[in-house]
Amino acid sequence: MEESTGRLTKKKVVVVGGGLVGALNACFFAKRGFDVEVFETREDIRQAKVVKGRSINLALSHRGRQALKHVGMEEKIVSKGIPMHARMIHALSGKQSPIPYGKKGQFILSVDRANLNKELLTGKNINSFFLLQCYHCTQFCRDFLTDKTFTCTLFMPFDEFEKINTGDEVIEFFQKYFPDTIPLIGVDALKTDYFRLPGQAMVSVKCSPYHIGDKCVLMGDAAHAVVPFYGQGMNAGFEDCIVFNEIMDQLNEDFSAVLAEYTRVRVPDDHAIADLAMYNYVEMRAHVNSKWFLFRKHVDNFLHFLLPHTIIPLYTMVTFTRTRYHEAVDRWHWQDKVINRGLLVSATGAVLGGSYLLIKNPPDINKLIIPAGKMWDRLVALLTS
Repeated sequence: MEESTGRLTKKKVVVVGGGLVGALNACFFAKRGFDVEVFETREDIRQAKVVKGRSINLALSHRGRQALKHVGMEEKIVSKGIPMHARMIHALSGKQSPIPYGKKGQFILSVDRANLNKELLTGKNINSFFLLQCYHCTQFCRDFLTDKTFTCTLFMPFDEFEKINTGDEVIEFFQKYFPDTIPLIGVDALKTDYFRLPGQAMVSVKCSPYHIGDKCVLMGDAAHAVVPFYGQGMNAGFEDCIVFNEIMDQLNEDFSAVLAEYTRVRVPDDHAIADLAMYNYVEMRAHVNSKWFLFRKHVDNFLHFLLPHTIIPLYTMVTFTRTRYHEAVDRWHWQDKVINRGLLVSATGAVLGGSYLLIKNPPDINKLIIPAGKMWDRLVALLTS
């Protein structure tokens, strides 16, 4: 919508949802000279004394940082983040095994959602009839506290939650599955904190198209809410803002063309990251305990070191580059086939080579029988003594 203010005609945008993606979009539009209004059902987070909601760590990676960089806020947000270099696997035995997120020096950032939201809302001039829908699909508040406290999120079937009804049952459950967390959280805190919030379902959304004519477009969770297992929900939403901004540049802010192109470009990527987030649940639940999975991780990383532009681990493409999500998935499948075939050929070659050497240079059977005989005699003597 165009609104006349004196001699100037200013385009107006309405953003429905003042969460992370909505606030960042407001910054993008304000930077382009639009008059922006933001509508949010909740209390203004900048004035609220207590920000209510569920606590889940927000992981800021390359895509999200690039979006913040576009509006001049990357440095400010990054300076308050906590670097995370690896995923830590906690065995029931107490053994801890880190799995690095990327190469040496690569890390993702844990950020405080409430602080990030406040900074983004403050970073635009809300003066704020094209309708932009970024409203969250749930009321989850994903905070990461920077005061050396912990967030703890349990993912399990509802019937498992229903089995735990007393503080003692909470402690028994944690002693069985997460014994090393009890000293960190504390018995009393664990007994009370567990019951403060009920278990809730996670949401995964896929839809298409994202737009209605030249009047309305969906971004962020409104278009593609994802489960939290890849740490890309916020980053994908922030990248929506960059992609939309890039298309606005390409098509000279012609909304009738921009919105349709945005749907065409973005839907395959958002559907891909929704699928990857679901897959990563399986990886974190089971694959991290598989020796073959860990071996393949080492192989992938070694090949990436040798051929950095040819073999790129999936997590690296998703987290440390802006490779389109669906292209990253396609490349991942191709790499998997190539590497698996390479390992099969190598293993076959090793077996054939070993067999050839044994046939060409057969070992002296007598030399093998004599030590075996002596070992048997010693075993018999040990058992009869």
